[in-house]
Amino acid sequence: MTLDELAATIALRAAADPDTSWTAKLLAKGPEKCAEKFGEEAIEAIIEAVKGDRARLTSEAADVLFHLLVMLRARDVPLSDVMAELARRQGTSGLSEKAARPEQ
Repeated sequence: MTLDELAATIALRAAADPDTSWTAKLLAKGPEKCAEKFGEEAIEAIIEAVKGDRARLTSEAADVLFHLLVMLRARDVPLSDVMAELARRQGTSGLSEKAARPEQ
């Protein structure tokens, strides 16, 4: 499954009954809850990366990608916008790109 396919599945499930779909249930709780869940999954992936458990890290990384796409959906940010931003950055040193960002 590609990220585009996963994003399309999430879009379909967003309209489902929250009693029958985890995606719909999470989205119904709002963007803040989606962001919280993404953060939890990211922390779990970090823990597995530190432990060095490849199988668990693989599983947690899949959860991170899924919940990232749900969080984006909750804020109406299409995956194509994220991919366009990555394309814009392609060929630019990460250090240069970071230095060029406006201070926040």
